[in-house]
Amino acid sequence: MQTTVLFSTMTSPIGELTLTSDGDALTGLYMQRHKHRAEDSRGGRRDDGALKKVRTQLSAYFAGELREFALPLAAQGTDFQQKVWRALCDIPYGKTISYGELARRIGQPSAVRAVGLANGKNPISIIVPCHRVIGADGSLTGYGGGLERKRWLLAHEGGAYRLSL
Repeated sequence: MQTTVLFSTMTSPIGELTLTSDGDALTGLYMQRHKHRAEDSRGGRRDDGALKKVRTQLSAYFAGELREFALPLAAQGTDFQQKVWRALCDIPYGKTISYGELARRIGQPSAVRAVGLANGKNPISIIVPCHRVIGADGSLTGYGGGLERKRWLLAHEGGAYRLSL
């Protein structure tokens, strides 16, 4: 039995966001022209009520009033991707780490490229903070929503583009 995808949109300082849900948990948060947007995020039934809590928390985040999200999440991915995405949630607001450090944190220090690919496929941007991962030299590297959005998110969190953990 296939689950109906619910969706909602909201405006934000970084452009329109599309939110998707399975009815119980958030399954996606996508920006305009998002590189790795899931196919199921393009259809479904609009239900702003089902995603009200997500929109409320995101609005508070963008207003500088929220640093940690408290939402049920249900990102679909491989076991390895899930492991990377869980580790992303442990990076504190306003802090950044390198891809190498993220690979070390999941116990696979030689899997830097695979970690980078999993990070790039994160379907729940911002809330699962893949924007907090930067190059080992402190440079901004790829971001599914575009580097200008990554730069904005890091600046919004009060950080520069330097490794902080």
